[in-house]
Amino acid sequence: MSDFSLLSSIPSNWFMNSIAFWTFLLLGCMCIGGFFMFRKFLKVLPKADGKSKLDWQNYWVERSRPLWSDEMKAFLDQLVQPVPGPFRDIAKHSIAAEIGKIAVESNAPAVTREHCIKGYIVATPRRDNRFLVTFLEKNGIDYTPYRHLIK
Repeated sequence: MSDFSLLSSIPSNWFMNSIAFWTFLLLGCMCIGGFFMFRKFLKVLPKADGKSKLDWQNYWVERSRPLWSDEMKAFLDQLVQPVPGPFRDIAKHSIAAEIGKIAVESNAPAVTREHCIKGYIVATPRRDNRFLVTFLEKNGIDYTPYRHLIK
């Protein structure tokens, strides 16, 4: 009798291991994607005032749009440089909203460098404060008046 190993009814070990590997890889990717989708979903839920966090960000960006100069837009681009490319637009929008809120609430005629630095610090999550300080010091940006905002 000849040996027909390709016609065996039992799959080989490497095939079964590759199926298990891809199953865990895809399951892990779906869990990670679901986590970020859930975080985005929480931002869209309305708060007690009827507006969501994203609604408020859009409001402050639109309200402060006339206050932004080209120089301050370039400075904002510099501030968001350490953020990875795929997340940079979202981070820029969040930071611009916080800067706009600070500028509008202070009745400033224009967004200044101080507004940008303060808004950048306030908008940055607490877990990233170490990177924030490193970035500001590396670029020679004086943040001493706002050191109390960094926890």
